[in-house]
Amino acid sequence: MVANYEVESIVLDRYKQGAKEVQPSLCCPTSYDKQYLAKIPQEIIEKDYGCGDPTRYVKAGETVVDLGSGAGKHCYILAQIVGEQGNVIGVDFNDEMLSLARKYQGEMAAKFGYQNTKFVKAKIQDLALDLDKVQRWLTQNPVQSIEGISALETECDRLRQTEPLIPDNSVDVVISNCVLNLVRPQDKKQLFQEIYRVLKKGGRAVISDIVCDENPTEEMIKDPELWSGCISGAFREDEFLEMFERAGFYGIEILVRQPEPWQVVEGIEFRSVTVQAFKGKEGPCLERKQAVIYKGPWKQVVDDDGHTLCRGQRMAVCDKTFHIYTNPNGPYSQDIVGVPPYEEIPLEEATNFSCKGKATRNPKETKGSDYRVTIEAESSSCCDPSECC
Repeated sequence: MVANYEVESIVLDRYKQGAKEVQPSLCCPTSYDKQYLAKIPQEIIEKDYGCGDPTRYVKAGETVVDLGSGAGKHCYILAQIVGEQGNVIGVDFNDEMLSLARKYQGEMAAKFGYQNTKFVKAKIQDLALDLDKVQRWLTQNPVQSIEGISALETECDRLRQTEPLIPDNSVDVVISNCVLNLVRPQDKKQLFQEIYRVLKKGGRAVISDIVCDENPTEEMIKDPELWSGCISGAFREDEFLEMFERAGFYGIEILVRQPEPWQVVEGIEFRSVTVQAFKGKEGPCLERKQAVIYKGPWKQVVDDDGHTLCRGQRMAVCDKTFHIYTNPNGPYSQDIVGVPPYEEIPLEEATNFSCKGKATRNPKETKGSDYRVTIEAESSSCCDPSECC
């Protein structure tokens, strides 16, 4: 029987073994771009375990955190994608995996022509606490009493506040590959909050993980092999998306969903999904006479803040929502036509906007009540005289 407090040690032991010898049962088959794999040592490729490829959604120049970076395969793929102007931080709790990833840093830097990766020790649900610094403090201050435990806790709190491993709002992308399900149930809410904390406004999480269509049974939850094998801790598919929503993300989308189950246990299907979610809907709602038109194909849609967009209609939105919808790097722009006002209202003159669930915008609001311009079409601007329009 597995107690919640034992999950962490069971997972750690399984992946320590995975750093020493290949564990095929830990891996859900995934294809990667061969051009990036060509420069990565075979030892890293063989001892990397995952269920998807979130790296393909990362762009040049970005700062990326890889949660549960393991042997470092994804970090070294990302190092090539983000290039010299980008940065990659691999986070892992397993000393054997960290040692394997760090072993090749010099070789990889020589191959790439730049050094843009680092591997740090931390729990992925506590990205502010640098465990290498904690270990150095413990070496100098061995804990031998209750008072010692209190001093350790104080030092950990100090490190989180004054020397955070990954500061607030500092990262463009957080990726993870089949790791979130390994976190203890009681820590999963904090895990999503930490992902949200470290992302910049407009940043995004791209997470590949194992989900199930029904909740695992009590017998499965008690099985240590199923815990470390990415089964017992799997998120139910709908709840996985809800975890992002509860943490404050928007634009939550399933990018990839494995059509056939990876495994079926006691009639419960387990499969890989890759989900993308964005940060940055906080802020005041200001009236600047903007509107958006939803292009379709649905008759109407509702966003994560409850705004209802009706197909083909000019919907009134605040300045913040307008920029979220029309941002070319965001999740919505391909489905939205932005309608800015003819005369821009300075931010300092903008009044508060009451974000209603379903409010249309009269065209006169964006054009201005005094707009009386007449523009005649040029004869050559639309139709050729010899053609029927």
